[in-house]
Amino acid sequence: MTTTDVTSTRRPVAEGLFTWPPSASAPTRLIGSECTACGLVSFPAAPDCVRCASAESKERRLADRGTLWTYTTQNFRPPSPPYDGPEAFEPYSVGYIELPGELLVEARLNEADPQKLRIGQPMRLTLVPYTVRDDGTEVVTFAFTPAEESDRSEEETV
Repeated sequence: MTTTDVTSTRRPVAEGLFTWPPSASAPTRLIGSECTACGLVSFPAAPDCVRCASAESKERRLADRGTLWTYTTQNFRPPSPPYDGPEAFEPYSVGYIELPGELLVEARLNEADPQKLRIGQPMRLTLVPYTVRDDGTEVVTFAFTPAEESDRSEEETV
């Protein structure tokens, strides 16, 4: 499938959250910001710094790997609104991923079984389906998934 095919049938849940379209030559990255006055890194990107109130920031591509800082599993369908997921509810996990030297990111986890998750576990960024629009367009969002040992060995050889 070409990039054109991907972007015509898939789209990001929101512009500016992560790099798009996906590419085999560059990993997907979350798009944050860094305050040019005090260095605070934020996600999602923010025009003003919450630490020093500076209006000077620059875009920053965040790490695509981190460690699971904490997590919980949502085992029942939340009330609507605000939940806008499918009627056929499937449990899911959410957690905070520590991106080394940057910040903690709250994200959906691609593993719902709490027995397969542990604090300190290596995680990597991925894209997952969020919903399908009436025209058939798949909307995707970011999530983190457990990084396998093979992920690390591939990273070391690149």
